Amino acid sequence: MKQVNLNSLRVFACVARHCNLQRAADEMNLTRGAVSQRIKQLEIDFGVVLLERQARGVRLTPEGVRCREAVDKALATLETMFTELGQERGQITLHLGSSTAAKWLMPRMKKFVTQFPRISIRTEVHTQQLSRDLARNEIAIWPGKASDPKPFQNARRLTDIRLVAVCSQDFPRPNWPMELETVLTLPLLQDAHRTWEALIEATGHRARHQLLNFDRSALALDAAIEGYGVAIAPTYIVESDVLRKRLVEVWVSPEPPTEQLFVSWSQEHVKQPDVHRVVEWIASEFEQKLTLEER
Repeated sequence: MKQVNLNSLRVFACVARHCNLQRAADEMNLTRGAVSQRIKQLEIDFGVVLLERQARGVRLTPEGVRCREAVDKALATLETMFTELGQERGQITLHLGSSTAAKWLMPRMKKFVTQFPRISIRTEVHTQQLSRDLARNEIAIWPGKASDPKPFQNARRLTDIRLVAVCSQDFPRPNWPMELETVLTLPLLQDAHRTWEALIEATGHRARHQLLNFDRSALALDAAIEGYGVAIAPTYIVESDVLRKRLVEVWVSPEPPTEQLFVSWSQEHVKQPDVHRVVEWIASEFEQKLTLEER
C-alpha cells in the first residue's frame, strides 16, 4: 500500500463524523473540492470505496466504517501522546464541563491551593466527553453510566445526577414545596440540555410558557440568582449557591437518576502520585457537604 497522508486521514475522520463534505470543509478551513479530492485519493490508496454520495451528505460504506474506527483510534493515540510530551511536572490537567468548572470547582479552589500548594491545576472545559484516552497527569470529571466503562481508564463514581429547580430567594413564587405543574407556570431558565422543554412535553402542560434559553447551566443559574426565573440543574452544581442563600430549591425531580458523575484518570500510567491525591480530594469533596467555614 502507498504511504498514506496523515492530513488526508484527518480529513476523512472529519467527514465521517459529520457525514457531510461541506461541514467538514468548513471545520478544516478547506474547500469542498479539496476535501472531496483527498477522500478520492484515500480510496485509490486503499483500493476500496469509503463513502457513498447521497442527496443530503454522504454515508460510510462497510469499509468506510472499519476505516473510521481505525483512524479514530490512531488519531486519539497520537493526540494522547502529544499531550504527554507537552506536560509539565507538578501540573494536573482537569477536563470538565464549563458549568462544573464554574459552579463546583471554583468555590473550592482556595481550599485546593491550601491543601496542594505544589500542584498546579490547569482546567480544560469541554462541551463533550473527550474522545481520546486520558494521558499522564490528566483527570476528567464527566457524567456517564456505570454500564459504559472506557478501556485504559480508571473511573470512580462521585454522585448521582439528580435535577433540582432553583430560584432567587427574592423571586415571587408560591410557597415551597411546589408541584411541577406550578413550577411550569413560572418564568423558566433553560440551558442547552433543554430539560424544561422535555418536562413540559412529558407532562402535556398546555399553558403558555416563558422560556429564556442559555447555552450553559452556569449562565442559567446566574440569571436565576438575578431574579429572572427558575433554573434547573444537577444538585451538585447548585450546592454552593444554595448554601450561600443565593438560590433556594423549589422542586426536586422525583425520577430516579439515570446518570452518575464520574472522575476518571489513565489506567496505563501507574505511578501518578499527584493524580491519585487529587482524585482522592475530589471524591472527598463529594462525600461531604460544603460548609461556609470551609470556604
